[in-house]
Amino acid sequence: MWPWLEKIASACWDRVRRYSLTRRDEDNGGSGSGSGADADDLLLWSRDLGRHAAGDFSFAVVQANEVLEDHSQVETGAASTFVGVYDGHGGAEASRFISNHLSAHIVRLAQESGTVSEDVVRNAFSATEQGFLSLVRRTHLIKPSIAAIGSCCLVGVIWRKTLYLANLGDSRAVVGCVIGSNKVVAEQLTRDHNASIEEVRQELRSLHPDDSQIVVLKNGVWRIKGIIQVSRSIGDAYLKKQEFALDPSITRFHLSEPLRRPVLTSEPSICTRLLRPQDSFVIFASDGLWEHLTNQQAVEIVHRSPREGIARRLVKAALKEAARKREMRYNDITRLEKGVRRFFHDDITVVVVFIDHGLLQEGNASAPELSVRGFVDSGGPSTFSGLNSIS
Repeated sequence: MWPWLEKIASACWDRVRRYSLTRRDEDNGGSGSGSGADADDLLLWSRDLGRHAAGDFSFAVVQANEVLEDHSQVETGAASTFVGVYDGHGGAEASRFISNHLSAHIVRLAQESGTVSEDVVRNAFSATEQGFLSLVRRTHLIKPSIAAIGSCCLVGVIWRKTLYLANLGDSRAVVGCVIGSNKVVAEQLTRDHNASIEEVRQELRSLHPDDSQIVVLKNGVWRIKGIIQVSRSIGDAYLKKQEFALDPSITRFHLSEPLRRPVLTSEPSICTRLLRPQDSFVIFASDGLWEHLTNQQAVEIVHRSPREGIARRLVKAALKEAARKREMRYNDITRLEKGVRRFFHDDITVVVVFIDHGLLQEGNASAPELSVRGFVDSGGPSTFSGLNSIS
């Protein structure tokens, strides 16, 4: 690190303030408005309203699996905001690893280059993937199932009036654009990497022209190798490297033939958006939300509702729709225990980030300073650390 930049970083570290942990085991320990478990649903908890560098944010998560596989975080500095939603599958190890490492890689690489860029974000994803595969390599002989654990990964960084977005899997970022006489329009900013989408299936077939089983329709659902729906992820080592092949007796992850080359990738889709005056808010959410709400339905709920508690309101709207599809009442869903609830809906994580354009700081020619003002992190009873955010 450059000496002058290191001095700035050290000075900013002295001002570290953790302002919230959104965790069920600390319902009374969080700060801010409305932190804690929901009165009607003990598996739903939230931070109803917090502050980030350019406005407010609202956060909520509801658990469906026996073990919560989603992790997520909001970290903010004096002039920058980091948002991450990590939707795990097969277990929580990959999503937890991402939560503990990805943001730190972004900071390190931004320090080295003196700026935030698409390359910084892309290289941070690569470093996180390599780190998790190293963990798999060290532990898979003791715990073979770790080779089948992976996670989708959605990240947003707001810095110098620009939103950098990167995505693996089918979590999604949607911006609400207010136009005309108070009308809101949804614009999807990320691309879903899911075999249910024809474009994704065609991409896979073009990459694997000699594999007729690269995508298979199984029980009405398109799956890669008949196993997994998402085509990009962190982890899922057994679908990327032959050295992590699983025992054929584990039928859930059985491949019909040895892996010849990776069938999944950790290369994210990345886009950069210069924030526009009409960009009012961005919804970051795991696919559990989008299974039950359209992009437009979600932005309309946000637009017509108070900011406080809006993420929790979106989660509840998705749960009500999940109940309606099964001819149940919302209250019936909330009475179900974790594990059983997975038959009705997925773990759902939602972060709504409001953009107050007057707070966005202009870019300048100097390299970014570093500071940490706080974070909010989900994932149950684990301990999390903060991030050096870029300002």
